[in-house]
Amino acid sequence: MVGITSWKRLAAVCLALLLAVSVGAVRPSQGAAPGLDTIRVAIFLNLPNKYTQNTSWATFSSAGGLSVGFREPAGAKTWDAIPAGEQIRFSLDDYKVKLAETADFNAAKALLKQVQDAKGAGKLISLSKNGKTVYQVIEGGYANAAEGKKAVDRWNGAGLKLQSGAVKPVLQGPFHLETGSFASEAEARQAADAFGASGVDAFVALRGAGAYTVMLGAAADAAGLNAVKSAVAGAGGEALRQADASAPYLLVQNDHTVSGQANAAIRHYAVPLTGTKAWIAPSGAEPIKLTERYGRTYRGAFEASGFNGKLAVVNELPFEQYLYSVVGAEMPASWPAEALKAQAVAARSYALYQGVGFQIAHVVDTVASQAYGGTGAEKAATIAAVNATAGEVLMHGGKVIEALFSSSAGGATADGTEVWGNAVPYLKSVSSPDEVSEKGLLRWYRIVMPNGETGYVREDLLRDTGLANAAGAPILEATGDGVNVRPIPLVQDSVAPVGTLNRGTRVVSLGSTFQSNPMSWVRGPFTSEQLLATLKGKTATAVTGPIRTLEVTGRGPSGRVTQMTANGQKLDVRYPDIFRSALGSLPSTRFTVDETARLSIESGAGARRELPADSNPLYVLGASGSVRQAPDPGVFVLDGNGKLRATTKEPGFRFVGTGNGHGLGLSQYGALGLARQGYDYQRILKYYYPETTIAKG
Repeated sequence: MVGITSWKRLAAVCLALLLAVSVGAVRPSQGAAPGLDTIRVAIFLNLPNKYTQNTSWATFSSAGGLSVGFREPAGAKTWDAIPAGEQIRFSLDDYKVKLAETADFNAAKALLKQVQDAKGAGKLISLSKNGKTVYQVIEGGYANAAEGKKAVDRWNGAGLKLQSGAVKPVLQGPFHLETGSFASEAEARQAADAFGASGVDAFVALRGAGAYTVMLGAAADAAGLNAVKSAVAGAGGEALRQADASAPYLLVQNDHTVSGQANAAIRHYAVPLTGTKAWIAPSGAEPIKLTERYGRTYRGAFEASGFNGKLAVVNELPFEQYLYSVVGAEMPASWPAEALKAQAVAARSYALYQGVGFQIAHVVDTVASQAYGGTGAEKAATIAAVNATAGEVLMHGGKVIEALFSSSAGGATADGTEVWGNAVPYLKSVSSPDEVSEKGLLRWYRIVMPNGETGYVREDLLRDTGLANAAGAPILEATGDGVNVRPIPLVQDSVAPVGTLNRGTRVVSLGSTFQSNPMSWVRGPFTSEQLLATLKGKTATAVTGPIRTLEVTGRGPSGRVTQMTANGQKLDVRYPDIFRSALGSLPSTRFTVDETARLSIESGAGARRELPADSNPLYVLGASGSVRQAPDPGVFVLDGNGKLRATTKEPGFRFVGTGNGHGLGLSQYGALGLARQGYDYQRILKYYYPETTIAKG
């Protein structure tokens, strides 16, 4: 599913042509459509106010081995070679907290676990000091000294324990002293051990292919660097200079974090905060595995660098091969070939439209752009769909369009005005056969338990008794013990059931619906407090006080909500699609609101009562002749359509809707439905993107 981007951003592909020169240029084609040779996909990126997906380090491996080097404008240069299957790690040479240093590996390992249990970014490294191997537990990193000092204070009060004594956090930084060059890594290692005999941290560093130095210390400021220099005075320290961080380097550490063993360390490269763009490429044809991204494997190569104070990890690969994965991640490979082809053209168009949308990358790997899952998402059918449509894109007015798509339009796609507030010629509302997602799903009954509470039970766990209550509602009976009654028609392991039924327990049916799915869904009930929390920061004018009423006051061409009020106050969101997140992460804005405490009652004398606005008690005569106060659990009223409604004393809000996603452009389930009706991919695309043409580069 493609994420929504602001309609106000510059969308012209010509701008992308200018921006993309340094990161994989868009190439002009012989035809009318532009193309792209390689694409850059940000896997981890810190881009405040737009996209944040951070990691403290990245662990790579490949069954065919890796080459490690530096990315220059003229191309990548190999600095180091990694054997097949061997892991390597990258992090930033930034500010960190050294929590402890000990010769006892098990003590260091135990401390590392404490840090990890406390959600810290901990690592365990070894080095030679004072003629023996010591182990350091390091946490971080941090972009500057101020952040690092806050971390020191935090860990000081964290109650960490080390077997040999108290933990004394110390701030480390990216300032080092550096030796001259050595002809081999072995010589540099020997020199590092010699400096380590003076009690300072000493690491081998790469300054280029076959160019090794030793970097001493990890100082956070000039005073710390002077202390390192004093410690090695008389041991060759006079010839040391401050390491130049403006020139590329890779500081090499022995990392035991992954193995958890004293005799098994992997190579860990620390990269400068700015300037150095480490390049990790496969030595053979095997893909690269990135442990921190669910252990996925990827085509192409990776760039690791500092960006906005955090480690950025970018996958660069051939554009068409990127689409192999996107189509597989966005649409099941088992779907008809014509639906997959439509997805391929839409995904290709969307990616091209973005230009370099994330400064050092064209796109990201989540639905903030479009889903990209590496080689694991590729299937023979998705590869075939991309190859069959190679270079084809959707165009309008001579430019590639922003070919937005979503999982399900819920029966009708959105108009641009319903999502962004402005019209887009090729994003108009059309009917969509999305009900295909409900095929094979069981129905769920919304039932009333004996205690008056309501919830949902799957149809195969109930039977119809053939009886009805005084209001004519069917009476059902549980067919087993321990039957869970769910808040919505869906099994949610993380959400507690409303209650349970045992065999023979009788309940009243308020109706049935399909299991919540991309076409139709139910969410809630939400309390006033829950909605106030989700609304916070989403509206220009803050919503205060308990929410008593929540009304839809405007809808667009497809029926999506465009305006709402709470307690009569307009919910002034920036654009209509924000209602999804503002109201508790609703699947779409094509919904109705069931206000469970909201009643409009007309007496026999013609007087009308509005609840909860009217605070005076209201008593109703039930079908059985009993008098009950309303609204209240256990009180059910017939609405204007003759359907029973459950009521509550305190306001609650249920959302019943259709569709999953913003609804603009191609509906993936709709494409499935059209393909099954015999539409080819071109007809599907032109149906969902009117006034467009398909061009090939």
